[in-house]
Amino acid sequence: MEKVKIENLSAEQVSFQLILHSGNARSKIIQSLREYREGNVEESDHLLAQAEQDLSIAHDIHFQMVQKESSGEKTEFALLLIHSEDHLMSTLTMKELVKELVEIFKAKNI
Repeated sequence: MEKVKIENLSAEQVSFQLILHSGNARSKIIQSLREYREGNVEESDHLLAQAEQDLSIAHDIHFQMVQKESSGEKTEFALLLIHSEDHLMSTLTMKELVKELVEIFKAKNI
């Protein structure tokens, strides 16, 4: 996947990029668990790997924001930014939980 460069994006566009990529990851994480439940273990693993790629993009966008602020450029806070941050953090939590559940299911042969 191609790197998103935030320097040419508005604050709203940056927030929407975070929502887009974390939202795509969230959908793949949920679908991964559903695929596992249906016995499609390889597809489940594949979807989790794709979710990791989406989250990597979102994380990179977030890191660019942190770098920008640490260089002295202040970030304008808005409800949309807070929402996008929340979306990213909850998706990261969901990913870790689903990965652990799938490993438990595999170990128990469920």
